[in-house]
Amino acid sequence: HVQLVESGGGSVQAGGSLRLSCEAIRSHPDDTYCVGWFRQSPGKQREGIVTIDSRGRTTYANSLEDRITISRGNAKVSLRLQMNRLKPEDTARYYCAADPREQVCGYFLDNYRDLNYWGKGTQVTVS
Repeated sequence: HVQLVESGGGSVQAGGSLRLSCEAIRSHPDDTYCVGWFRQSPGKQREGIVTIDSRGRTTYANSLEDRITISRGNAKVSLRLQMNRLKPEDTARYYCAADPREQVCGYFLDNYRDLNYWGKGTQVTVS
């Protein structure tokens, strides 16, 4: 079991950057997870941004890859996201998610409903 807490959202000007953090609290410190960032805009389906497993294998959304940088904390479950050159259409609630099934980590990018653990999200508004 893992608890996820996102932070770092807020209002950002177009052209700027956002930096979000996902901190994870694991029931067992040796457990490993696929971890990812997702977002959902009003009236739209939730979309995947990036997923990464404990070995560092990463899957990016093609449309966002050139604007994204990720980094992991020491626990390799915590995950930070930086997105650059923000646009108003990046306005969304950003969620961190995790799942112990690391062997299908890339699959979760487009199949977010199958992920077991979610944070409550953090709102980002770009204007």
